[in-house]
Amino acid sequence: MKNNKIKLQYLIVGVTLLSFILTSIVSIWSGYKLNKANLGESAMITNRVYAQKVAETANNYLAEQQKILKVNTKYIAERIDDQSHLEKHADFIRNQTSAFNSIAIVNNKAVVLATSPQSLDLVGVKLIAEATKKAIKEQKPMISQPYTSVSGRLIVFVTTPIFSKKNEYLGLIGGTIYLKEKNILYKLLGAHPYDDQSTVYVVDRDGTIIYDERKKNIARDLPDNDIINMAIHKKTTGVVKGENTENQIAFAGYAHVKNADWMVIAQRPASAVEAPAKQLFKQMFLIALPFLAISLIIVIFLSYRIAKPLQRLAQLTESSKLNDEENNFRSVQAWYYEVIQLKEALIQSFSHLHEQVLELTGKSERDGLTGLYNRRTLDDRLMSWTKEQKSYAVIMFDVDHFKNVNDTYGHDVGDEVLRFIAAAMLQHVRTTDSCYRFGGEEFVILLPGASVDVAYERAEELRQYFEQTNSPTSLPIHISAGVAECPNDGVEGNDVLKKADQLLYEAKQNGRNQVRKSN
Repeated sequence: MKNNKIKLQYLIVGVTLLSFILTSIVSIWSGYKLNKANLGESAMITNRVYAQKVAETANNYLAEQQKILKVNTKYIAERIDDQSHLEKHADFIRNQTSAFNSIAIVNNKAVVLATSPQSLDLVGVKLIAEATKKAIKEQKPMISQPYTSVSGRLIVFVTTPIFSKKNEYLGLIGGTIYLKEKNILYKLLGAHPYDDQSTVYVVDRDGTIIYDERKKNIARDLPDNDIINMAIHKKTTGVVKGENTENQIAFAGYAHVKNADWMVIAQRPASAVEAPAKQLFKQMFLIALPFLAISLIIVIFLSYRIAKPLQRLAQLTESSKLNDEENNFRSVQAWYYEVIQLKEALIQSFSHLHEQVLELTGKSERDGLTGLYNRRTLDDRLMSWTKEQKSYAVIMFDVDHFKNVNDTYGHDVGDEVLRFIAAAMLQHVRTTDSCYRFGGEEFVILLPGASVDVAYERAEELRQYFEQTNSPTSLPIHISAGVAECPNDGVEGNDVLKKADQLLYEAKQNGRNQVRKSN
């Protein structure tokens, strides 16, 4: 018989190899994940620090520009009705600071009084933007959110109110930042200093990009973007990992420009941040590969040496004969403790084991009380006959009112009656027939090749014998029986048994002490 079972040598190799591979994978993978996490955390901290510095610089610069505008308001208030004076002072302010692309002086009716440069041609024009209306209404310094001006430009308007010496509100002076043209933000923020795909951009409180070194992004409204959404809701300094404006997962740091209510965001794509970790992962794997190969060779050699004596003992255990098993076992070369002990134990016990196996095999087929075959053997026999399509008859019977025997004479006498029935069964059957204790006081006889009529006669002879012969109770016993045959009453063993059991039940119902057979 061919042995398809896995041998110890292969198990040792497999388990060791699996252990090595899993350990290597866990070590390399955990190192990769840890390195990747550290790189991500480092990138976020670096970007947070950079964003914070940029935000502080922008905040201080805007505050300084608002102070410059405020200082000039008193000179404008003194000659608010002098057109020439206002134009000259507007030019003076624009040349005084490089913060603004243009300067506008507006009265308290939102009408432009003067601009710098004068080429804007806005004098006398009433400004209707919500930012201007709000600045006039609230009469305090403000930095607007981005909007499209009357000149058609996307701008941010930085304003300071103008009051007379009597504290009368006269209007405002404002500096504009053209978001889509060269402006102070490009000088102030510039590009991210690291050439590693890092970028920096600024958003207003509504999530609109007002500065990005990639100019195509300016004026994009992205309040639902992961990074921008986190930044504008926190309005503080922090870090976040999420999808950036280019639909890439990125590590970002952000900081708040308090004076303008803007958020500065510095970010770097995760793919760029984690690239060194992937490279390290590959290098670790390549380094581990030669060690894996060397370990495998060593394991194969040692496993062969360890498994060889055990394999020989296993082969002998499977195929040895009683007359030569001791010599065969002694021929096995045992060189380590476990095999030596196992070898000696097998030599001493193998003969006894054979005897035990034979004894247990016999017991597993027989009923312990009557010596007849048991229910398990009956099922196996019927299953075998079904596969062979063998014809046979079945007699199933039990003792009428057997409970009265136990109740009247005791269970010891009841057991004697069961043994008496078993002996009688063996006396009244053919040598080819087999007898079984089905359970309790119920018995079965299989008659191979017999018809239902032949089986009926045999059952009737047995019934009459019990009726006419004293049992261990000193009185005769009565039985009720059912007789069925295969294949007329079923091709499966269970079906034939069910039919015989049904006929046995009919015999009980019709007065007991009788045999019923199938038609």
